[in-house]
Amino acid sequence: MRQFCKRLHSKGFKATHTLTAFIFNTVHLDPSSPISVAKISDGYDQGGFSSAGSVPEYLQNFKTFGSKTVADVIRKHQASDDPITCIVYDSFMPWALDLAREFGLYAAPFFTQSCGVNYVNYLFYVNRGSLNLPIKDLSFLEPQDLPTFVTPTGSHLAYFEMVLQQFTNFKEADFVLVNSYKELDVHEEELLSKVCPILTIGPTVPSMYLDQQIKLDNDNDLNLFDSKEAALCTAWLNTRPERSVVYIAFGSMAQLSSVQMEELASAVRSFSYLWVVRASEESKLPSGFLESVDKDKCLVLRWSPQLEVLSNKAVGCFMTHCGWNSTMEGLTLGVPMVAMPQWTDQPMNAKYIQDVWKVGVRVKAEKETGVAMREEIEFSIKEVMEGEKSKEMKKNAMKWRDLAGKSLSEGGSTDININIFASKIQTK
Repeated sequence: MRQFCKRLHSKGFKATHTLTAFIFNTVHLDPSSPISVAKISDGYDQGGFSSAGSVPEYLQNFKTFGSKTVADVIRKHQASDDPITCIVYDSFMPWALDLAREFGLYAAPFFTQSCGVNYVNYLFYVNRGSLNLPIKDLSFLEPQDLPTFVTPTGSHLAYFEMVLQQFTNFKEADFVLVNSYKELDVHEEELLSKVCPILTIGPTVPSMYLDQQIKLDNDNDLNLFDSKEAALCTAWLNTRPERSVVYIAFGSMAQLSSVQMEELASAVRSFSYLWVVRASEESKLPSGFLESVDKDKCLVLRWSPQLEVLSNKAVGCFMTHCGWNSTMEGLTLGVPMVAMPQWTDQPMNAKYIQDVWKVGVRVKAEKETGVAMREEIEFSIKEVMEGEKSKEMKKNAMKWRDLAGKSLSEGGSTDININIFASKIQTK
């Protein structure tokens, strides 16, 4: 969302990025950023999402408190020289559309998953919670490739309604924005365009990594962490040979079991790696593992500057949970991937990584336990780093990187879509 704000700013617009009070008080904001920030409330100003009793409770309170505090932000701007003309909102908050209409503003939900995943979730919504295979127009998808919310064995019911409610009124929006780019999702974008006014406006990564159209846009200028580990990470990578390091990161939410952590730790012993293990996950590592790490060729951190890491020449592959942001960052920076999906949209992203975009290998987990064994993980890493198809994977990854850059450059597909959006919201 913040990177989209920067794109709009580069087109001559002023953008205000709203953050909940808890996030606002937690992040490090770059004071030189051209994007202004406004605080809103989700009802959990002290503890944020984790302090809510349940997902439904959080969403209900966000609607109650969020609609009031966002309205206050709008009123403040309407009384100034910079009145708001459009609300771009997270697709999980469809109530923002009603708020936009109340003030006579344009409205655009921002979908943070791929066109394909959004289309499958939409089909699940219109079919009242059921989905028959094969899916027309996406017949290559098998049960293990589907988002966990639409499979019969899906166990994350707390998030079920949150996914479905994205589609309650999205057809009524002026635009539906998706963090992808046309060349990556040609077929899937076409499918979505038949049901809603879609504009692909991604990839939403800083300009310096792609088109370099926006001056000084070298990071996200909004971080939850300080720069100490970032400096350590970059310095260490700069000592490693080109394409020699396996970068391992499972995002901010994925939780591996202790058994899976043990299998993974054993599988990577023979490689040079940079492994991000969140503080909350460290206790799951095998006893004595951190002490046994060969610090000459391996580094274990609690956080890393992911874009900097992926853009470093030392990185040979990215072992990822396949969250959409991480997947897009791997694609946009031309890094082959070892896919270890955990839940939500990740299985479908992993399917595309291996079989559609052909930039990596999906690790096969045991059907009975869901655990990926050490031999399978090690084999998958070797396939991507040095296997028979490794050069082809790298070539494909570079192709998607180049296409991502072209989409954002002047006259590219994403640039055109952002111009369409910009010209529309100027008319209020």
